[in-house]
Amino acid sequence: MRLAAARLAIEGISHQVDGGRFAAKVVAGQPDLFQADIFSDGHDIIGAALLWRPVGQEDFAEVPMTFVINDRWQASHAFDAPGDYQIGFAAWRDLFATWRKEILAKHAAGQAISLELTEGRRLIEAAMGPKGRGGADDRAALEAVLAQDDGLAAQGDAARLAALTDDQVTALMNRAAPRTDLTLSDTLPLHVDRQAAAFSAWYELMPRSQSGSMDRHGTFDDVIARLPYVRDLGFDVLYFPPIHPIGRTNRKGPNNSLTAGPGDPGSPYAIGSADGGHDAIHPELGDFDDFRRLIDAARDHGLEIALDFAIQCSPDHPWIREHPEWFDWRPDGTIKFAENPPKKYEDIVNVHFYRDALPGLWYALRDIVLFWVNHGVRIFRVDNPHTKPFPFWEWMIAEVRRVDPGVIFLAEAFTRPKVMKRLAKVGFSQSYSYFTWRNEKAEITEYLTELTQTDSRLVMNPNFFVNTPDINPRYLQSSGRPGFRIRLALAATLGGNYGVYSGFEICEAAPVPGKEEYLDSEKYQLRVWDMDQPGNIQDDIRLMNRLRRDHPALRQFTDLTFHVAHNDQVLAYGKRSGDDYVLIHVNLDPHNTQVFQFEVPLWEFGLPDDASIEVRDLIHGNSFTWHGKTQTLDLDPQTRPYAIWQLIAPGAPRP
Repeated sequence: MRLAAARLAIEGISHQVDGGRFAAKVVAGQPDLFQADIFSDGHDIIGAALLWRPVGQEDFAEVPMTFVINDRWQASHAFDAPGDYQIGFAAWRDLFATWRKEILAKHAAGQAISLELTEGRRLIEAAMGPKGRGGADDRAALEAVLAQDDGLAAQGDAARLAALTDDQVTALMNRAAPRTDLTLSDTLPLHVDRQAAAFSAWYELMPRSQSGSMDRHGTFDDVIARLPYVRDLGFDVLYFPPIHPIGRTNRKGPNNSLTAGPGDPGSPYAIGSADGGHDAIHPELGDFDDFRRLIDAARDHGLEIALDFAIQCSPDHPWIREHPEWFDWRPDGTIKFAENPPKKYEDIVNVHFYRDALPGLWYALRDIVLFWVNHGVRIFRVDNPHTKPFPFWEWMIAEVRRVDPGVIFLAEAFTRPKVMKRLAKVGFSQSYSYFTWRNEKAEITEYLTELTQTDSRLVMNPNFFVNTPDINPRYLQSSGRPGFRIRLALAATLGGNYGVYSGFEICEAAPVPGKEEYLDSEKYQLRVWDMDQPGNIQDDIRLMNRLRRDHPALRQFTDLTFHVAHNDQVLAYGKRSGDDYVLIHVNLDPHNTQVFQFEVPLWEFGLPDDASIEVRDLIHGNSFTWHGKTQTLDLDPQTRPYAIWQLIAPGAPRP
């Protein structure tokens, strides 16, 4: 009977998303802890293993699992390469281990064990039989064990017992013995991302604003000249809004004006003109040879280029003429421009994904992404993915990853929580988040706890952008330079991924009155920036990115613990990786000095409350000792609104 064969229970699997409908995510080269509840009837000793294989491979590899507590088992494993995998769990009754435990207990109690020794021999003989799992060498070794047992018969049961329960014999039986009542869990999907999906620092700029002059449109060569600056700040991803030809019909003017002058560049999100569509480059930026030089130069500077994948089209896009069935047309024969009532976007129109657009549009969009992958782009920020069908994203992302499993997709989806989570499930590597609007201690704590401690951690890699071309947060509009430093510190140390939009480093915050939008936004006009002007926070950015690179603890998103700071304006938290423990304090009030007591997490090191611990100030570089759990600190937002410490575990190597 099939039911009788599954004697052991395998439940509570850690990496199971919606019953296996979607893949959980891990990072290549980074050990992850796989857990399950495994138990059976009776008191027999159980063996268990994590099973894994790349999709398309027939045989599973296995990793032994260890018992934790209360029927919880776990195995740590790091996958070498990104891609799609399958995992499962195996459990069995380990008859030899059970026999070994029981016979040793009986012997220690002075009971007779002759019959039990015979039972042990039979278990060894079974391992040598057709159901045994060992090879020829293991069978030969087991024959030697039995021969040794025969030779010890004259010396008595104690000598035989010592030989048959020897650790080497136990290890041999672990390899070779049949797995009695072997029970397998269902196979589950697992996606392994490359490291940049979980740990990256993004810098966003508009290529057309890099010329240094309001009279000249920027080019890819101008961007190449800016690469040393971006890399010096410590970023590893350089992200561009769309670089495609911009339409002229209904082109927007400065500050989203409905009337554009002859020299106005328009919004880069109005994609498509007589010069081409999504597989073309805006002529004023350069050509594909220039773009290839940019890709190569960025790589030489340790930077990876990310492109915007925005599916909307200008009314001048070639697709409207070539594929009218992909668009919505009004009863009067005009094409319907995009809108989110009462907002209207007169310079763009949207495709639809079903009716006569299926499957042609789906293939075309997939091929556009692969087109840019072939030109060296492996990271895409996707504009408004929540307004496109989930099945399309699930199909398209899987199709692209069959070609290159290391392609990363960032979902720009400031939308409802369940929708954001679904996008992560269907394949998006990263997601924008609500961090941009979480400013108070309680709401930051609640939100980060949700992201790091619930099942969201299995699928979502949030990217904590502090600002974007579309979002000039109200907090930054009113907080001055201290507020920019506060938000930077939070994003860089709380998040595995974070990003800034050009101008953040000079605390640019001039808003359209009453809106979370930038005045004179470079979405609609060229801008000239002096990033070295007084009051810039470049040094803060360099510090954060250096600490992120130097400290493994800051590369771990989910290993986050909030600590006690007796002040509602101060956020205290720690991150740990091995011996590296980083403790952070941030004054959330950009206007006032905050004095507070806080708790040193001595318990994290197994120390009592009155113990001492060595501390290194990671901002200034000096070392000292904290005595006792309770300490006092003040943070002045005008001088430095944050403090970052490394706690040195007793006996750990000194930095």
